[in-house]
Amino acid sequence: MKNFKSNFLKYCSVNKLKINNNQIEVIGLLKIFYNNCFKKYFFLRFFTKKSKILGFYLSGDVGVGKTMLLNFFYSSLSIPKQRLHFNQFMINFHDFTHNREEIDKGNSIASFVNKMKKKCELIYFDEFQVTNIVDAMILGRLFETMFNENIKIILTSNTKIKDLYKDGLQREQFLPFISIMENLCIEKELIIEEDYRKSNLLDRFFFPLNEDTNFKVNQIFRKITKDKKANIKELKIKGRTFKIKKYFEKIARFNFDELCDQNIGAEDYIKIAKECKFIVIENIPAFSENNRNKQQRFITLVDILYEEKIPLMTTSDSKLENFSSSRSLEKPFKRTLSRLYELTSVKISN
Repeated sequence: MKNFKSNFLKYCSVNKLKINNNQIEVIGLLKIFYNNCFKKYFFLRFFTKKSKILGFYLSGDVGVGKTMLLNFFYSSLSIPKQRLHFNQFMINFHDFTHNREEIDKGNSIASFVNKMKKKCELIYFDEFQVTNIVDAMILGRLFETMFNENIKIILTSNTKIKDLYKDGLQREQFLPFISIMENLCIEKELIIEEDYRKSNLLDRFFFPLNEDTNFKVNQIFRKITKDKKANIKELKIKGRTFKIKKYFEKIARFNFDELCDQNIGAEDYIKIAKECKFIVIENIPAFSENNRNKQQRFITLVDILYEEKIPLMTTSDSKLENFSSSRSLEKPFKRTLSRLYELTSVKISN
């Protein structure tokens, strides 16, 4: 950690990344976080204005480089650590509490955190967001217990701490969590005007929905599935069966409604991503308050496919920049659109 800034500048040079003063400022704050949490430099409390620091919360708009910065920081740490998408973390927690329900009904959070503490000193949550009341009601106790056990966290999010779960049901019960995070975390908003992902060319995002678009998609699909055997892939997820009806040896083709108009969610999408190396999603609709639930599932789906680096080919009736959104999901949906730019542009692996 001694040459953290110079190592970052070298990393940017090697990877041909534009050096940005706002990102350099974040690097400086990450160094303070590291020294405060792991070096025990007690005088640093005067620089951070906090008597205790256990978290680093980096917010900002889509495509500004939040994940790149925290990935660099995370890879520089030689301590027991774990990186998790927040959806996966909550799935792990709910699975743990479900399995222990009968033996340890009242102490599931403490048991879960104790198990986690044996594995890591720091947890990295990428794309932290709170969208449902079940998670909102539990996060205060869960994170408070983690902090009490001296587990450090670093997080990226599109939302400032004070705006988490904004307008959510029973939000007043979520406010203690916000207070905990504001008191124990260094919070920084990263502001950069350009979304770097949009510099990619859109190779596999097709619109509008017509015969010409369908022909182009079929043409590419035939090419990438040539000599591959077609079958129906059945996935078992906690007693449920999800069928991928068009499955060609790790290449899958879906209609949007197959993925987002059913009662499925993050756990199902993670399983699908593990079984695929390329996915086609056709007939993505316009979004509004009338199909908000579909849009929320689509946001979760794209987050997981992005995390697993699964390239996409998609069809829609609208350009990406013209997509409509439900009012309540406008902010997270900006991230989804940005990631679609990238996922429909990256090279298909062989």
